[in-house]
Amino acid sequence: MCALELREYQLKAVEQMKNGCILCGGVGSGKSRTSLAYYYVRNGGDLEMDEYMPMDDPPKDLYIITTARKRDTLEWEGELAPFLLSTHEDVNLYCNKVIIDSWNNIKKYADVRNAFFIFDEQRVIGSGTWVKAFLKIAKSNEWILLSATPGDTWQDYIPVFIANGFYKNRSEFIREHIIYSRFSKFPKIDRYINTGRLIRLRNSILVNMDFKRQTISHHEDIYVKYDVSEYKMAGKNRWNPYKQEPIINAAELCYVWRKIVNTDTSRQIALLEIIEKHPKAIIFYNFDYELELLKQILSGYEIAEWNGHKHQPIPTSSAWVYLVQYNAGAEGWNCITTDTIIFFSQNYSYKIMSQSAGRIDRMNTPFTDLYYYHLKSRSGIDLAISKALKEKKTFNETRWFNKKSGAFGVKDGGLTCKY
Repeated sequence: MCALELREYQLKAVEQMKNGCILCGGVGSGKSRTSLAYYYVRNGGDLEMDEYMPMDDPPKDLYIITTARKRDTLEWEGELAPFLLSTHEDVNLYCNKVIIDSWNNIKKYADVRNAFFIFDEQRVIGSGTWVKAFLKIAKSNEWILLSATPGDTWQDYIPVFIANGFYKNRSEFIREHIIYSRFSKFPKIDRYINTGRLIRLRNSILVNMDFKRQTISHHEDIYVKYDVSEYKMAGKNRWNPYKQEPIINAAELCYVWRKIVNTDTSRQIALLEIIEKHPKAIIFYNFDYELELLKQILSGYEIAEWNGHKHQPIPTSSAWVYLVQYNAGAEGWNCITTDTIIFFSQNYSYKIMSQSAGRIDRMNTPFTDLYYYHLKSRSGIDLAISKALKEKKTFNETRWFNKKSGAFGVKDGGLTCKY
């Protein structure tokens, strides 16, 4: 029996982990605890003992690079406690350095040597500042990555493959695996080649946690009405009724259509009916105008927000709503005091929608049944977004308009609709 209370699948993952691996597990699978268990074993700890076995003293300095929210809410501090580790010297059992910081500050640690890094909520995609700092750190330290969704395309794996020594640089990867389209004005990947090798390399560093959930998720689509005439008029006349000016492109038309359907009274009524049944609920939204609307109609409840403007804690009263903007709060925090999430509007990204749903699906939740309510209309824009999400894809406005070439056309550099 393990004194640190790891589950069987977590212990199995620790055995499979190695330097440079990606620990892959769904939201709520306990990746943080498992990653620390691996660090513990690598530094002389023993998970097979009935009592806590101290590590070698000092163990390697530990750096945890995570989201700003996880750092600020001290979530990792709670994970460190069972291992008798702390960022505070007077609490830490050992003489090593323990630092928790956000990805925004990763450059500060580029010159660290002979330490152990845990990169939480994988952000090493592309070729920017974060990736450059990550690659420099990986050369001189032990490291592992934690991710629920490690990569959407092969291109996303390039930094990790380079850090593991599979390729010298991006150019080598591109030369061996990427064919660009000849008919695009900008670099656009046409296809990947030699994918057999890519699959083997990915499998050599992925450690999948075989996590069987104890919860049951209930997803319900709540279809609401919308102003059909206003919706059609915006497309036909290319007129923005909110700015009182012409619509100049497809993106603006999508925004106008979404605002028409998202602010309809029937959506507000449907929300209030759900809240009446579930008086403690997290509500995800996209736009600031939705936030203002939600605060108006939910004034009878305790309200807290997490978005680009405010970072407030989850309420603790008997009736509350937590208003979370998708991009700001889809990851990096958890809640086990409610069983309900309401998606007031749909996000374009399947990944973000999935991460958002995971905020209440945790190992330590007291709830067995979890309820997810998806508010949507039968408008063209809502149905198109739903279709993409159902296929586990990200909705692309431009691609949608191109496919709708029979219904949409271009006129004078702008958009015209043929109804």
